[in-house]
Amino acid sequence: MSNSKHQIVVIGGGTGGIMVAAQLLRAKKGLDVAIIEPSEQHGYQPAWTLVGAGLMKKSDTIKPEKKVMPKKATWIKEYVETINPDENEVVLKNGDKITYDYLIAAPGIQINLDGIEGLKETFGKNGVCSNYVDPDYTWEVLQNTKSGVALFTQPATPIKCPGAPQKIMYLSADYFRRNNRTDVQPVFATPGTVIFGTEPFKTELTHYINDVYNIPQRYGYKLVKVDGEKKEAHYERMALPDGRTDYVVNDERNAAGCIGYVWDGQEQYVVEEENNHIDELKDGTHFIIKFDMLHLAPPQSAPSWFQKTKLANPDGPNKGWMAVDEGTLQSRYYPNVFGVGDVTDLPTARTGAAIRKQAPTIVKNLLNVMDGKEADYKGYNGYSSCPLVVSHNRMLLAEFKYGNVRSSDPLLSKFFDLGKASYPMWLMKRYGLPMLYWQAMLKGYQF
Repeated sequence: MSNSKHQIVVIGGGTGGIMVAAQLLRAKKGLDVAIIEPSEQHGYQPAWTLVGAGLMKKSDTIKPEKKVMPKKATWIKEYVETINPDENEVVLKNGDKITYDYLIAAPGIQINLDGIEGLKETFGKNGVCSNYVDPDYTWEVLQNTKSGVALFTQPATPIKCPGAPQKIMYLSADYFRRNNRTDVQPVFATPGTVIFGTEPFKTELTHYINDVYNIPQRYGYKLVKVDGEKKEAHYERMALPDGRTDYVVNDERNAAGCIGYVWDGQEQYVVEEENNHIDELKDGTHFIIKFDMLHLAPPQSAPSWFQKTKLANPDGPNKGWMAVDEGTLQSRYYPNVFGVGDVTDLPTARTGAAIRKQAPTIVKNLLNVMDGKEADYKGYNGYSSCPLVVSHNRMLLAEFKYGNVRSSDPLLSKFFDLGKASYPMWLMKRYGLPMLYWQAMLKGYQF
């Protein structure tokens, strides 16, 4: 066991931690910055959607952590056990203690495969896959799906990149179409109540899911159990807002009443028409969808160890997530601590694009605090974006800020209709954004 001290300690060597550290070191010479990160590899996870659809190789999205670590930062290659902010102290799993003057918390998000009954036992087999964990297996499952239902779903918990469950759905539907797999029926089931919360992106995505791919949708569907051997996804219906009852959307046969229901005393089975591949039944409070392929975003949360620290919200709807000011990113409890990225309780989408706008705000406010001033620069307005890939050569760049208000880039808007999916945006997703990530964002450049 040993003790050491650094002026600024950054927890996490992912997008948020590396970006803030790199910008700090560019902004002021001579800073003593340490980054705590146990991983040997750094992944560009936004591209894993493309890996899962066979449009990129995973090896092209991975680099050694040492390649992205700022040269002037001290790399502490260890796991964090806890944070004691009253003592300005980080305790590592090996027992070492690191003290700090200022702390940047960027530990990311935790995937909880045991958050849904049966998921952990069947994950990675039986056609149950996730780009969040293993996009190579998603691609394997996609290629092997020749008929039946390809079900795309997500949990009721917050998740990083909430558009990702849709992206792989569109890419899969495009793949099935291009390969003449007419016997595969994609289905989208979500605990959400709309396809997207911001216009005009909502209208454009509605066009793709209904008119282009004709995908049946289930809204207010909370996934509670996965039975991989039986290939069943069990849902409970959540209340929809404003008294709505449109749980089932774009299923004309159901809407027209052409499908009846038959009770056998225990279960209510759908009587299917010819060419209707959706096999949904009701068992008590569960609505069960049979699948041949299941892609899901697994349940997620702040890291378990972080939830127990004094930096996390102790109760309320954001319990466990880091409590930060929405504009300054400063901890609401400790003025010498800032939070960035997925671990925070900010009411916006958890994406790398959000971090790109959060990092400069943190840097400016932290330098103010170091100069004895207030962290009063409310530079972050909730900006985030979802580069929604809707086919192998079309992408919709959905940008927004707090309140689901559209926030499209004014320069790009002069040249492109950003309310529509387009080929130039696809080129930006496939080639431009990865280059900007590796060559600019992680090196501390602001844009």
